[in-house]
Amino acid sequence: MKFSATGSQGSRTPIFRATNVPALLALVVIALAWLFAEQQNRQVFQHDLHSKVLGQVSLIRAKLEGNINGNIQLVRGLVATLSTEPEMDQERFATLAAALLQERSQIRHIAVARDLVVNLIYPLEGNESALGLDYNQNDAQRAAALRARETGDLVLAGPVDLVQGGKGFIGRFPVFATGPDGSENFWGIVSAVVDAEKLYAQSGLLNPDLPIDIDLTGQDGTGADGTRFYGSGAASADNPVIADVILPSGSWRIAAIPKGGWSGTPDNAWALRLLILLAGALIMVPVLVMGRLIEERLSHIRELKRRELQLARMSRRLGLALDTSRVGVWELNIDSNELFWDDRMNELYGHPQDEGARDYTSWAGRLHPEDIEQAEEEFRTAIERSGRYLSEYRLLLPDGEVRHIRAIGAVYRDPGSPAKILGVNWDVTADVALNEELKRANALTEARNSELERAKARIEHNALHDSLTGLPNRRYLDDVLADHARQFADGKETAALLQIDLDRFKQINDTLGHSAGDAMLVHAASILRATVEPGDFVARVGGDEFVVVRRWQTGAGNPSIRGLAKLSERIIERMQQPLSYGGHDCRVGVSIGIATDMDSLADPTRLLVNADIALYRAKERGRNRHQFFNDALQTEIITTKRVADNILSGLEQRQFVAHYQPQFDAETLEVIGVEALARWNHPREGLLAPNAFLKIAEELNVVSTIDRIILEQALVDFNRWEEIGLGIPKTSVNVSARRLHDDELIKSLRQMDIKPGTVSFELVESIFLDDNDEVITWNVDQIKELGIDIEIDDFGTGYASIVSLMKLKPRRLKIDRQLVMPIVHSAGQRQLVGSIIDIGRSLGIEVLAEGVETMEHAKVLRQLGCNALQGYAFAKAMSATDLVGFVQSRRWRKTA
Repeated sequence: MKFSATGSQGSRTPIFRATNVPALLALVVIALAWLFAEQQNRQVFQHDLHSKVLGQVSLIRAKLEGNINGNIQLVRGLVATLSTEPEMDQERFATLAAALLQERSQIRHIAVARDLVVNLIYPLEGNESALGLDYNQNDAQRAAALRARETGDLVLAGPVDLVQGGKGFIGRFPVFATGPDGSENFWGIVSAVVDAEKLYAQSGLLNPDLPIDIDLTGQDGTGADGTRFYGSGAASADNPVIADVILPSGSWRIAAIPKGGWSGTPDNAWALRLLILLAGALIMVPVLVMGRLIEERLSHIRELKRRELQLARMSRRLGLALDTSRVGVWELNIDSNELFWDDRMNELYGHPQDEGARDYTSWAGRLHPEDIEQAEEEFRTAIERSGRYLSEYRLLLPDGEVRHIRAIGAVYRDPGSPAKILGVNWDVTADVALNEELKRANALTEARNSELERAKARIEHNALHDSLTGLPNRRYLDDVLADHARQFADGKETAALLQIDLDRFKQINDTLGHSAGDAMLVHAASILRATVEPGDFVARVGGDEFVVVRRWQTGAGNPSIRGLAKLSERIIERMQQPLSYGGHDCRVGVSIGIATDMDSLADPTRLLVNADIALYRAKERGRNRHQFFNDALQTEIITTKRVADNILSGLEQRQFVAHYQPQFDAETLEVIGVEALARWNHPREGLLAPNAFLKIAEELNVVSTIDRIILEQALVDFNRWEEIGLGIPKTSVNVSARRLHDDELIKSLRQMDIKPGTVSFELVESIFLDDNDEVITWNVDQIKELGIDIEIDDFGTGYASIVSLMKLKPRRLKIDRQLVMPIVHSAGQRQLVGSIIDIGRSLGIEVLAEGVETMEHAKVLRQLGCNALQGYAFAKAMSATDLVGFVQSRRWRKTA
């Protein structure tokens, strides 16, 4: 924003012009200097004032200390006399005290208090009222008197209000007299009263010409923390000068300030201000004159620019054309070597535009040292021979910049004038840089392509290798097997594949952690690398699974089965070497399945599948061994697959049915129940017992489904028997371990509406007892609550303990047929079975013997106390319909 004023002719002249800026700055500097000088002068004044106050305070402190100490010394002489003359009378005391008071002192009077009661005083006149004063009874003076007696030293108190009027400082001196036995005993106190006003006057405090105000603090000699007893307090509150008066007992604090305080004006203040004003004038006048001169010069410059603008308008079109083309125009007088350059040429060659005339050296001096010879030769050729000039060269400017220039020119001669060459230059640095950048970009692209190829190779390597062991992975193995299949199809090679699985690896992982497991996998990989032949392919295809592939060219000789077996044995042997990890020796075994395509079963696409089948068989046979895939395994696989398909089909078509074997009371031989047994009514092979399908059913995970089907059929048949009055009190159904692990078991049993006491579940001894599985325990407890009894099947072949039996509390134990069969001929076996029966009886558990093949068996078991019998001696398993006829006919009675 500009502020202006109107002149006499009506023109508007700016008040704040650029030429006035120096004057304004000078004015600001002078003002700041003025403020700084004032501040420094006041600081010096305050320092001098502080020193003067300190001098006055020191003088007054010295006088106070001298007067107090002088008075005390006078009294100490009297105290010494009293110590030697304890029976001194008033006359003798008055004589001695008068001599003291003749000295120049501020002592007003002296009193002696023998046994703390005033009995002597001088002068007596005017002080009669003090005689007989008992310090023990006087509250105001008792504490000081007692302190003097107890400390045995001078106690200075005051100022205090005196009984005789006025104020004074009282010095109390304890007097100790020597007793007959030579000991010093307290005699009394000598009190000397120092007149406060007289002390102040003779110390200079009451001098009317005193240039300072003073506060005294520390009544009773308490120092800075005591009470103020002199002064108004103004000095203490205004940053005073402090000094301490040291007394024989305690101290006083002096606080002093100049009269009127610290805010006085220095004596030289106006002289300093006048000096600064003169200095400012000496500065401002030349600055204002200079500003006027600068303004006139700027006016001349503006006029010159106006005229230059007129000239610029005339050459604007030409300049616009040259600027648009970014070319420089030059002309050289060949004879005189006089050179003309326009501004663009000066700019291109790094010369100032107002440097003056140019010549040949102005051009040659800027040529790059590497291009100067070529450029001069091309210029010389144009002048001497061709008349046409075309060249491209580099310039090296003073600041080190390199420019690429393209030059075009032609020689001409005007009539009557010397020959000249006229031409143009333009900067092609950007074009050259662009070409160079394109070359660099091309090189960078090639480098990046190379890096991408390397990265691709790394990615492919990572994709085909296991990150932990560094071995090829399953994907790499698939590629190898696919390549082998093509080579095999062309008749070029055969191969063998070893499927390797670590035994007990899970235990290491679970007990020592995954780090130990990883270390074991790396250990296993290193053993495999060291054991196989150089051309063998080793891969990790799963958690603890490895594969070795050995390939042979056709005609190079196929290896024997024995060679592959030896390789497997070496792997098994070396894998048993322990790995030390965390202070533990970790050991694993290996099971190996081997498949080849060198026999009648040759199928390279199934090598991995066949080796896996062989591995499964090796694990079945006890682990830590190898197994070849062969015709028998192939046949078994086909058979197992066919049986598995038939089982699944049989479940859908309800081919699994319940057959029942009766159970008899050992004493009465009456039917006391039946056991429901699963049978497979096969459409082609007839009725099959569980040993024909149970193992494969377990692998298919359908045993629990078969259990459920048999239970449902048994319930239907049992209800029908009740309706016809057959008199079978209970049916027993086998329940598998997998069925007991079913979370939905109890829910499905509740939906069946089972009558309590009519159904028993037979559990194989090995699937529950001594097992802490929470799901099984909970399910068994819930089964009992539903009124279903629990029986232990095949007892004596497992590992149940007495504690487990007491915990489970089954209704019945079923002694396995393997224990029952020999009892007819073996006394030891009879004793063993008898012991089992005794255990059951002692625990309140009914005992049933299975496998009762003859009546002789039944007789022995009856003698041993067995409760129930089941076996071929009485009846085989039969259908529900046959069971009705059997029970109604009572045919077993005829055999008994």
